[in-house]
Amino acid sequence: MPDRDADPLIVAISSRTLFDMEDSHVLFESEGLDAYAAYQRSHEDDVLAPGIAFPLVRKLLGLNRDAPPEAPHVEVILISRNSADTGLRIFNSIAHHGLSIKRAAFSNGAAPYPYIRPFGADLFLSANGEDVRSALAAGVAAATLLPAKPAQHRFDQLRIAFDGDAVIFDDEGERVSREGGLAAFAEHERSRAGEPLSGGPFRGFLDALHRLQAAFPTGVDAPIRTALVTARSVPAHERVIRTLRDWGIRLDEALFLGGRAKGPFLDAFGADIFFDDSEHNIVSARGHVAAGHVPHGVANRS
Repeated sequence: MPDRDADPLIVAISSRTLFDMEDSHVLFESEGLDAYAAYQRSHEDDVLAPGIAFPLVRKLLGLNRDAPPEAPHVEVILISRNSADTGLRIFNSIAHHGLSIKRAAFSNGAAPYPYIRPFGADLFLSANGEDVRSALAAGVAAATLLPAKPAQHRFDQLRIAFDGDAVIFDDEGERVSREGGLAAFAEHERSRAGEPLSGGPFRGFLDALHRLQAAFPTGVDAPIRTALVTARSVPAHERVIRTLRDWGIRLDEALFLGGRAKGPFLDAFGADIFFDDSEHNIVSARGHVAAGHVPHGVANRS
């Protein structure tokens, strides 16, 4: 029988994205660490409400139930700037909600991202933009999720949507578009339609997710559904399709929007999370789904 733990899908997540901790975070910002620590200790038996990434985590961990023997195991790891002392409330809440999270790193105010790679994480989600940028620089797919109430989801499936350029792929197309305009971009992509794009920061996570997805039956009842949601349009679509074919990656849906706002389409898809490098697209998406900003590529250079 295959070893499901040999090649797991590992997602590292911060406490502020897993749970709604904004009241205590405001206290920390206004009154400092001592007041924050006292607040958490005095409320450690009060269960934290779900945060923006809670539905995603629940669906990820749910994939371990009744999975085919060959399916990789899914693990979620807590990465937190809390201390172990103030983190007791977090673990009490994890137990209350029945989340199978067994591993954690509490850095007591220090940057926690150095622990992400030793844990073998394929993805890191955090409300701290500095930690996200550091994780990306270390070669880990990462995105910033601004804390918010979790969205209501219409599907039992885990549904994940990705932008293309500077997320799944590198930012070559973004650079050409900014330097020469849309006409130059279209010609650049048309002339290189048979040349695979280079991988972006989420290439490794996409590979790991595809391995997991491939272990389950295909079709409308599959537990995972993925989508590419890109501003590209014809003729820039061909290079994307051929690149994914070259990588051996299956994305269930592909939306080539030609610059249309992404939010309504993500709502129609029912994404549990969407990843994009553009702040503008994140703003469009955030009103509909959990949207993770990937601060990578030319669009994010100051």
